[in-house]
Amino acid sequence: MSYPGYPPTGYPPFPGYPPAGQESSFPPPGQYPYPSGFPPMGGGAYPAVPSGGFPGAGGYTPGGYPAPGGYPGAPQPGGAPSYPGVPPGQGFGAPPAGAGFSGYPQPPPQSYGGGPPQVPLSGGFPGGQMPSQYPGGQAPYSSQINTESFPSYPVFSPVSLDFSSEPAAMTQGTQGTVRPAANFDAMRDAEILRKAMKGFGTDEQAIVDVVASRSNDQRQKIKAAFKTMYGKDLIKDLKSELSGNMEELVLALFMPTTYYDAWSLRNAMKGAGTQERVLIEILCTRTNQEIQEIVRCYQSEFGRDLEKDIRSDTSGHFERLLVSMCQGNRDENQNVNHQLAQEDAQRLYQAGEGRLGTDESCFNMILATRSFPQLKATMEAYSRMANRDLLSSVGREFSGNVENGLKAILQCALNRPAFFAERLYYSMKGAGTDDSTLVRIVVTRSELFSNIKNIISCMQIDLVQIKQIFTQMYQKTLSTMIASDTSGDYRKLLLAIVGQ
Repeated sequence: MSYPGYPPTGYPPFPGYPPAGQESSFPPPGQYPYPSGFPPMGGGAYPAVPSGGFPGAGGYTPGGYPAPGGYPGAPQPGGAPSYPGVPPGQGFGAPPAGAGFSGYPQPPPQSYGGGPPQVPLSGGFPGGQMPSQYPGGQAPYSSQINTESFPSYPVFSPVSLDFSSEPAAMTQGTQGTVRPAANFDAMRDAEILRKAMKGFGTDEQAIVDVVASRSNDQRQKIKAAFKTMYGKDLIKDLKSELSGNMEELVLALFMPTTYYDAWSLRNAMKGAGTQERVLIEILCTRTNQEIQEIVRCYQSEFGRDLEKDIRSDTSGHFERLLVSMCQGNRDENQNVNHQLAQEDAQRLYQAGEGRLGTDESCFNMILATRSFPQLKATMEAYSRMANRDLLSSVGREFSGNVENGLKAILQCALNRPAFFAERLYYSMKGAGTDDSTLVRIVVTRSELFSNIKNIISCMQIDLVQIKQIFTQMYQKTLSTMIASDTSGDYRKLLLAIVGQ
């Protein structure tokens, strides 16, 4: 069974980007696309990102978004909580006065403490002044896994991963919607599933009840118990009883997360055509440790080199970006170097908007190596300096898959849950549903896994935060949209995982 591909036209347009020729008035007055209650650009702060954060650091204070229509208690300038990894006393300062970020809700606009607000740079634009050649100052435009085979899927055998260093600390403050079941009994669950599939017909509700309320590690134990008790392969039985999207979702839930990511990448590149959006979604959003585990799993399970497959299936600057991503070497230091942020902002301007043509390698170098907090500071410095945001500049300088990949990195630096909320929205918007994207994001963002040779994954599990910001961005709940766009047992299982 192969997953459906993605629309060939690339990412759907992000709301809020200015139409061509209207950049100088960006955003158009009165046309900001998000719900009422968001303060105007340059004014109050946006609502803080739902407790998330970056790998290996503490998250934001748990909480959530208040109801749409205003944000009581929004951090005042200079009063927002300190950034993870920044020493006390170096909290966020007043929001920058430059142009805001286009069409993407973010944490409160911040200038990071501990650094000068403006750093004169040789050959640059000190103080955010525009070059004189632009009239009027206008800017230019796991426990040991007993794994089973998945018929019609690549065979999954135990992953052999050896790590020379301790796993990165798990992100604190992020929330998934799936928790391990209390008083778990793998043999009892195996018996329930056996009865649900035995005889004429299938008790899909019993399958939903068990699968949706067990963690991934517990599902692996159920598979092992089922084979021990009945001498049969649970996955084969499930495939014979289920079909369509329900089958796809259940099988995804029974795959260990690292294998699921590796399998998704392999599936996106095998056969005719390439599902570039899958490559972007996984490689541009995972942590270093996750990418390194995926690369090893890809080699051990499929006998293939991920980097070589990327090189053979992609080309040009998009190929170079993905090869950079699959090294898993991004700086993950949570402290922000303000001088470097100013220098990077100037480099990016001079590599794009400030010259004829584009120096793509400069964008690749900075966006592939800097930490996400550092990139966020660079985006703020760029906004002050160029009087426009870096996302819209990338849109003008690049096109196609490399544009989508670079934007995905920047969007994750601004607000990772918002990136996934947007992906979920466009998987269901309009005629038809991109069920593979819907399944993949719901499954991978719903729980924290710890089932690969006892190595604890540090994936930022954030479906709770994704749900909250989904409501902020689209004025409807994720559950409501899933309920209206899906049906049957597939809908029941999705809603059970997502939660009401």
